[in-house]
Amino acid sequence: MSDVLDPITLGDLLRVASAPDYFRWEEQIRRTGGCADPIHLTGWVLHKDRMTGETLHHYSTATEPGGRLRLACGNRRASRCPACAWTYAGDTYHLIRAGLAGDDRRDIPGTVRDHPRVFATFTAPSFGPVHNRPDHGVCRCGVLHAPDAAELGTALDPGTYDYAAAVLFNNHAGQLWQRFTNRLRREIAARASLSQRELGEVCRVSYGKVAEFQKRGAIHFHAVLRVDGPDGPDTAPPSWATVTLLADAIRAAAAHSYTSVSVPAADGQPARTFRWGRQLDVRPVKAFGDGSDITEQAVASYVAKYATKAAESTGTPDRRIGELSELDRHQVPDHTRRLIEACKLLDPLYPDRRLWAWAHMLGFRGHFSSKSRRYSTTLGALRQARADYRAAEEQAALGREAPTPDTVLVLADWQYGGHGHTPGESALAATIHRDLQRNRETAREVLRAEGSTA
Repeated sequence: MSDVLDPITLGDLLRVASAPDYFRWEEQIRRTGGCADPIHLTGWVLHKDRMTGETLHHYSTATEPGGRLRLACGNRRASRCPACAWTYAGDTYHLIRAGLAGDDRRDIPGTVRDHPRVFATFTAPSFGPVHNRPDHGVCRCGVLHAPDAAELGTALDPGTYDYAAAVLFNNHAGQLWQRFTNRLRREIAARASLSQRELGEVCRVSYGKVAEFQKRGAIHFHAVLRVDGPDGPDTAPPSWATVTLLADAIRAAAAHSYTSVSVPAADGQPARTFRWGRQLDVRPVKAFGDGSDITEQAVASYVAKYATKAAESTGTPDRRIGELSELDRHQVPDHTRRLIEACKLLDPLYPDRRLWAWAHMLGFRGHFSSKSRRYSTTLGALRQARADYRAAEEQAALGREAPTPDTVLVLADWQYGGHGHTPGESALAATIHRDLQRNRETAREVLRAEGSTA
C-alpha cells in the first residue's frame, strides 16, 4: 500500500484489522492471492456418503467474515487486478515454456526441444509517420526523443494519419492471423514437395501467441511456432523439417497475397486490403542460449508479460466506453482519442464488426493470448491442477483421505453476494498480494541458485 493513506481508508483499515474475525478474512484473501476485486458468495455445501448417508463435510458461509466466501476474480488485466493477472501470467509462462522445453507433469516430452521452433513478431503496416526513436539519428521531427517521451508513437501529422485504417486493421487482425496459419501450412508443404493432405500425415504446425499494442495503438503478434510429428509434440518431425525451412515458410506466408483481409468500401471510406507490416522478425529459439536473448525462458517470460496487458498502455480506459465524453474524465491522449473517435465514426458503417463495442481496445476484438490445440497444455488444465492441489491440502487439514469418485453425494446452494473490497480491505489486500509475490520470487531465486550450484 502507499506510504500515506487518506483518513477514510486508514480508519477503515484499522476497523478491519481490529475485527475479531480479521485472521479468517486475511486467510480468505491470501487464498485469492490478494485479489483486488474478489467475488463474494453466500451459501453452503454438504458432502454425504452415498452408501451410509453419513455427513462427511459441511461448510456454510454463515460463520465467515461478513457471512461471505471470497473467491479470486480471475481477471487477466494487470490494470484491473494485479494479483489475478500475476497468476495468469505465471500460467501463460508455464504453458509457453512447456511447448518449448517439455514438461513431464503435463505429458509434453523434453524431446520437443529438438523440434524446429522459432519466435516471430508480426507487425501492422504503416498508417502514417509517427514520432519514434530510430537506431541512427533523430526522429523525423528533428528531435532526439527520450525513451519515455509522451509523444512517441503519436502521429507527426494527425491531419494525414489514417486513423480509420488503423482501427480497422486492429479489428481484422485475428482474421489475418488465421489466414497466415492456413498459408503457412501450404508453404511448408510446397517446400517439402507434398500435398496438404500428405503434409498432415507426416507433421503438424503448432503455435502459441500473444497480442501487444505498439505505442501508436496498432496491434501486433508475438508467436512461438513449432513443427512436430503428425500426432503433436510427442512425435518427431520429419528430417526435412528444419528451422531454416520453417523460417523461410513463415516469411513467404506472411508476404503472400492470400494472407490479406479485404474490407469493402463504405460511405466515405475506401475499400482497403490489409497485410502484415514489412517489419517481420523471425528468430530461432535456443535451448540454453548462445549469447542472444531468444532462449526458452526469455521467450516464455516475454509472452507472459504481454498476456496481462491490453490497450490501456496507450492511455485508453480498461473497460468499455459508453460515451465519448468519458474520454475527458480519463484524460485520454489526443492520438488515442482520435483512434477511439474513429471507432465511433466507423461503427454504423461496419455494423458486424462492432467497432464501438471494442473502442476501448482500439478496435481489436480477438484473443490476447491463444494457442493451437496441440502446442502444449491448457490454461484450464493448469487451473485444475491448482484446484486439485488445494483440495488435497483441505483433505489433509481435515484429516481425511480423498473420497473415492462416485461415492460422495454433494449438495450445495450458492448465491452471488457482490464483489470487491472496502477502502481499508483494498489497501490490506494489496499488501498481502505484494508479500505473496515477494515470497514466491524469493523462493524461485533460491531454487535457481541451488540449481546452478548443483
